[in-house]
Amino acid sequence: MSKKVFEQIKSLITESRNPKTFRIDSLSTAQILKLINSEDKTVPQIIEKQIPQIAKAVELLVKTFQTGGRLFYIGAGTSGRLGILDAAECPPTFGSDPTMIRGIIAGGYKTLIRSKEGVEDNFKAAGNDLAKVKLNKKDILVGIAASRRTPYVLGGLKYAKKIGCKTIFIYCNPHLTSPIKIKADVEIPLIVGPEVIMGSTRMKAGTAQKLVLNMLSTAAMIKLGKVYQNMMVDLKATSQKLVERSKRTIMIVTGVDYKTASSYLKKADGNVKTALVMILAKVDKKKAKRRLEKARGFVRRALEK
Repeated sequence: MSKKVFEQIKSLITESRNPKTFRIDSLSTAQILKLINSEDKTVPQIIEKQIPQIAKAVELLVKTFQTGGRLFYIGAGTSGRLGILDAAECPPTFGSDPTMIRGIIAGGYKTLIRSKEGVEDNFKAAGNDLAKVKLNKKDILVGIAASRRTPYVLGGLKYAKKIGCKTIFIYCNPHLTSPIKIKADVEIPLIVGPEVIMGSTRMKAGTAQKLVLNMLSTAAMIKLGKVYQNMMVDLKATSQKLVERSKRTIMIVTGVDYKTASSYLKKADGNVKTALVMILAKVDKKKAKRRLEKARGFVRRALEK
């Protein structure tokens, strides 16, 4: 078994040596940083080629959310942490329900702060973890695995497909010979090439994954009406910073002063969308809410009506 894994790893691009960095250990600090930076610059260009696939994934996410489904990210190590990070940042940014987008990492949440080797090799554990959160066919699962062979992630994708759940697979290596054949509904290959340090996929691979997760969740939230123009208008004012950001958003969009923005935010029960429609459409709170309901939460549509 170990020899099979050895052969798989040997064939991975992310496990190969980068010829540009053979002498990195003999360079000055500035030279090391320039070399890392030059490699990082290649990542956005690689992602650009996958925009059609990313767009398909976003449309799947939007459809899932509109029909009451949830998004689950699943990964091990860096990939798992990035999924949890993206999920954790959506509620304060977009006012989404914390159960709407969730991240699952091999080994459980304790591995968020301390790596635990070996947990990624447990193929069956992912199915057990997904069963605990009651994954169902209305939901969507995004598997994240730089190597494309992580047993835990493949096990999760297989479980999801078995119960009829839609799947998206983000990986950083081309197809390889593996006893486990998984075909996701949407695949997003981010072939970033050899890392600056051989096998350190927290670098270019991790950066590519992070950028794509940003694109998936942000674009989906825009399509759900969580953004007006280019501003967050569905954020939950759960801290003083977010309260003041809400006021500033109202001021920028409508042109009112600080005192007026504060007054309307209070009248709107802290809801930025409602406050914006009240001011721009010159209606009371009740009518503003009705407009937003008819517009399915889109401020622009609510104002047009």
